[in-house]
Amino acid sequence: MGTRHLYVARHGEADAFGMLTDTGRRQAALLGERLAHLPVDAVWHSPLPRAVASAHELARHLPGVPVAEAAELVDHVPYVPPLSEIPRPLLGFFDGYDDAEAASGRATADALVERFATTTQGDDEHLVLVTHAFQIGWLVRHAMDAPPSRWLGLNSGNAALTVIEYRPALPPALVVVNDMGHLPAELRWTGFREAARP
Repeated sequence: MGTRHLYVARHGEADAFGMLTDTGRRQAALLGERLAHLPVDAVWHSPLPRAVASAHELARHLPGVPVAEAAELVDHVPYVPPLSEIPRPLLGFFDGYDDAEAASGRATADALVERFATTTQGDDEHLVLVTHAFQIGWLVRHAMDAPPSRWLGLNSGNAALTVIEYRPALPPALVVVNDMGHLPAELRWTGFREAARP
């Protein structure tokens, strides 16, 4: 068995229609430049247009690396907590989720973990996943073996990088979370609410 290295990123900045903006394209290109020296085996992306465009933009810096869709990376709510676990300011966010929607979201989240959050059967593997904030929060929560409701509050900036290693016979290693070092100051912190940032 080998180590799976996951390089997980949120798509670049998108407009209100879910399409990548010029800023989002620049963010994705800079992420691709950052990953260019790695032995990337594949780039997987969500089926949503902002993730598709981001994946193809960053893959321009990874010649010959296959780029493909993974349905498990789609934007979805991975876990609807019981009322007792929902922070008061987030109660309204979960209004209207019925049991079927909650079960569907959890099934997709479980499929995401089963497909990507594992060691490999052969040699080490380096995969880039271009997805959404909730899915990154879910993978980080899983790597930390935190309670399911802890995906709440684990936000990611657009084109920020999270690296998780899945090593044989060891717990997952969270190498870096939400790293924006490849982005100049004016391209950082998109995807977050307005606030003073370092």
